[in-house]
Order: sequence, then C-alpha cells, then structure tokens
Amino acid sequence: MTIQSKIEIVRKAGRLGAEVRGVKLTPDIDNETLSQIKEALSEHLVLFFRNQHHLDDATHEEFAKRFGELYVHPTVPAKEKTAAIFELDSQEGAKANTWHTDVTFVPEVPRYSILRGVEIPSVGGDTVWANTHTAFTDLPEELRELAEKLWAIHSNKYDYASYAYINRIKDRDAEKWSEHRRNVFSRIEYETRHPVVFLHPENGNKHLLLGGFVRQFEGYTTAESAAIYEILQNYVTRLENTVRWNWQKGDLVIWDNLATQHYAIADYDERRIVRRVTVSKKIPKNVNGEESSLISKK
Repeated sequence: MTIQSKIEIVRKAGRLGAEVRGVKLTPDIDNETLSQIKEALSEHLVLFFRNQHHLDDATHEEFAKRFGELYVHPTVPAKEKTAAIFELDSQEGAKANTWHTDVTFVPEVPRYSILRGVEIPSVGGDTVWANTHTAFTDLPEELRELAEKLWAIHSNKYDYASYAYINRIKDRDAEKWSEHRRNVFSRIEYETRHPVVFLHPENGNKHLLLGGFVRQFEGYTTAESAAIYEILQNYVTRLENTVRWNWQKGDLVIWDNLATQHYAIADYDERRIVRRVTVSKKIPKNVNGEESSLISKK
C-alpha cells in the first residue's frame, strides 16, 4: 500500500467544504489515510484535492471503489472503455448548470460523487455546493413542519445528462449507433417519490431533498408546488450555505451526494471536461421511516 504522510485539512467555507493537502490519491492508498479522508468527508461534506494529475480513468474508478460499489448511471452509458465513468464535456452540451443532487429521479440515490477535472477553462467553470442539512435547520419552525410532511415527485424528463448524450450520438456517424439503442435511451423516463426531508443514513441529520429533478409536490398543483419549491430551495442556495471551488486541471473533488446540492457555473467559452464516478447508494427515509419509491419507468 502507498503510505501517506499526515494530511492537512483546510476549511474553505463556514458550513461545508475543505481542501485536503499532502495526499496522493491512489487505489492502494493506506487505510489510515483513507480513514482520515472519510472522517473529513463526514464532517465537511465536500473535499477538494489539488494536483491529482496521475489519475486516469482506470485508477479513478479503482480509487472510487474504496468508498463503495460503483454506481452506473441509470440512463446514460458509461464512457467508452470504463465501467462507470460519466463524462461531462461542454462541447457536447453537457453543462450541469442547475442546482441538483445527482440522480434523484430513481429511489436508490448515489451516496458519493467523485469528480475529476480533465480539461478546465482558463477562466470560469467553478462549481458551487450547498449544505442541505443547514438549509433545513435555517427554516422557520412552521416551514420545517411543512417540509417534513411533503413528498416530491422527481423525474429525469429534462435531465441535462440525457440531452448531452443524445447530442453526442447525433453528432457521430449514425451507422456506428443502432437505431434501437437511441430509441430506447430517448424514451427511458423515471418518476420517483421522495420525502422532502429525509434522515441522513450516517448521523440521522435532517436534510432537504430537492434540486432540479423535482417536478411537483404530492397534493399540490403545479403552481402551488413551484411557489413552495422556490421558498424551500432558496434556503438551500443562499450564499451563507455554500462553498465555491475554482477548478484546476488535475483536481479531484469528493462529496456526500445525499447531504448536498451542487451547481456548475456555465460562465466560460473554452472547453470543459470533467469525469465523475458515483459509488454506493441509499434509499432515503423520512422522519417516520417511510422510504422513497419508484412511481414509473417508461
């Protein structure tokens, strides 16, 4: 195993986020260092690592396995010659500039996301994360009580990842892609019922489960849902509740997907490529122990 010196953890914002220094991330990283990283992740929710240029697709995936089983995206095929890498390439329309928690349109939500900067613009392209637990605790008592009763319908009908993938296969020689594969992909649409407030599986903290995949709240009209969503989501994304990362090529970021939302700022013109591996999964439960459930898969 690769033995590390004592790592340094530097907080980047008041409510979440820390940079981890003095560590080289590898699949065979020693257990003591990995334990320190996991402890820091539990405390800070998002961890930033500079200068991880040595990682390639294969070692990225192997390192990610130290956090859990690889989670394959339910609709978008993995990058070629990889098991589970999800690539976001700005030249193919993949700009994730909406607030979201990864893959909440299915009941089993990914536990951790591990994102690597492959090609980064000289200016712009930052990512912002938000703490969904402190967003909940900031709510007035009456809003907390309402949120705990709400169920939301999440869907990938307008998923940025889907459209990016469709753009990619349209741009290639049609003969290289079967018509059946394109047709199947384009009509896979999930609807899932999630509690708006769920208990974190590690510490029992209450978190808001919202983001761009939410379509409507059960028992409310579309207009009513939009109004309630805006009120609750504004607590998630207020600046005091966020941390912002200025990417450099070779950076790697690990975050607790269940405890956060994130937003990739689309303020750049140069090409931006990042590659993500998600690992482990969890079905959220509300304060009464009721689990999320699949409504439909079309």
